[in-house]
Amino acid sequence: MPSRLIKNSKLTNRQIGKLIDLFVLEVSANKAAKALKVHRHSAERVYRAIRLCLAIECEKQSPFNGEVEVDESYFGGKRKGNRGRGAAGKVPVFGVLKRNGLVYTRIVNDVSRQTLQEIIRSKVIPESIIYSDSFKSYDGLVLDGFKHYRINHDKRFVNKKNHINGIENFWGYAKTKLKRYYGIDRKNFYLYLKEMGFRFNHRKHPNLGLLIRKLLLKNKSVLY
Repeated sequence: MPSRLIKNSKLTNRQIGKLIDLFVLEVSANKAAKALKVHRHSAERVYRAIRLCLAIECEKQSPFNGEVEVDESYFGGKRKGNRGRGAAGKVPVFGVLKRNGLVYTRIVNDVSRQTLQEIIRSKVIPESIIYSDSFKSYDGLVLDGFKHYRINHDKRFVNKKNHINGIENFWGYAKTKLKRYYGIDRKNFYLYLKEMGFRFNHRKHPNLGLLIRKLLLKNKSVLY
């Protein structure tokens, strides 16, 4: 008997496999349930297990090195806001991206220097080159052994490397995709954010469905 993709699921591996394929195509759990004629709660449980699995994989990412971009952004809320207190009603997220590589995100309580630089120190190898904007929370990175270049968006640079286009592209990618959900409960936002990171990191993968199947089998002991 083949190993169960998701333990204790009432669905067969065939049904779960079809749900995985629809998840890859970004079909909602509700629509997927109707298409496959399974209970909505069963489809939602499979989708949640997939997202939890993707989050687990994202958190396993090794430290970044080389050329790295860092930035913070804000998700949710009905009105635009600035950094910090100006972002009322929004969820602050910090991102680290290795150029031509992976992105890592973390929901933060604030965007203070202590909070952001603790993440940088835990995720980026010293002597790496860090690119950031001029936000004051990035002050002092050179004291931790990083090479630090700041980008002033109001000026144009001759040096084409002086930018944070990569991480800004990810923010746009994630926000565009998340809009289709018409509002995400804050308690579930972490899983959706990690899904966006996983999709971005594997956007060129030839068979995302197969990869997710393998990850489900590898992590099934911690899924529910």
